[in-house]
Amino acid sequence: MLITIAGVLDKDALEQARGLTKLLRWADGAETAGPTAREVKQNLQADLSSRSGVQLRDLLTAAIQDHPVVQAAAQPLRYSKLIVSKTEPGGGYGLHIDNALMPHGADKMRTDLSFTLFLTDRDEYEGGELRIEHAGQSIEMKPQAGDLVLYPSTSLHQVIPVTSGIRLACVGWIESRIKRSEDRELLFDMTNLKSELSKQYSAQSAEMLISAKILSNMIRRFS
Repeated sequence: MLITIAGVLDKDALEQARGLTKLLRWADGAETAGPTAREVKQNLQADLSSRSGVQLRDLLTAAIQDHPVVQAAAQPLRYSKLIVSKTEPGGGYGLHIDNALMPHGADKMRTDLSFTLFLTDRDEYEGGELRIEHAGQSIEMKPQAGDLVLYPSTSLHQVIPVTSGIRLACVGWIESRIKRSEDRELLFDMTNLKSELSKQYSAQSAEMLISAKILSNMIRRFS
């Protein structure tokens, strides 16, 4: 599943997030890349251990993890630590695949889904598109600030070099409680259908009770 979720950060949260990025320390992003990706990664990564970094991390984490569309589409079990990146003119991130397993405390988590939450508007920089190889085609994504692109971690992808301006983004990964992507898509469709039905029927109607039963039993089967 490849979707853009609009307005994960509202105007106030986006303004606060952007203000906090001005207070952060930045390091070479290649330091956190895998052996192959390191060769094609040219950006800066924020140190989120400072007070401003913790504030930013908590703000972004809450916005992403509490968003109902993220919940419905990803069926998240665990989230990775967030990364906030800055890409300046000449920087980018060449074609690569994300690591299948990533550290999660003392354990490791499987990366099923990747996401990019854009922190700068598309008219603030040239280039910098997120290009994803998906279903046999190359799809370029450059949404507005506050929007999030959710896509399979199994896809080759890249950030096209920035030619002017500065691109700020938050990236992370999700291990889903539903391993198969086609099962997640079925659950997403069913969740959306149930939401639409709730506009027409009461919670105790046969339509809502049956749709809730189907959705719950699908989760039981697929989990």
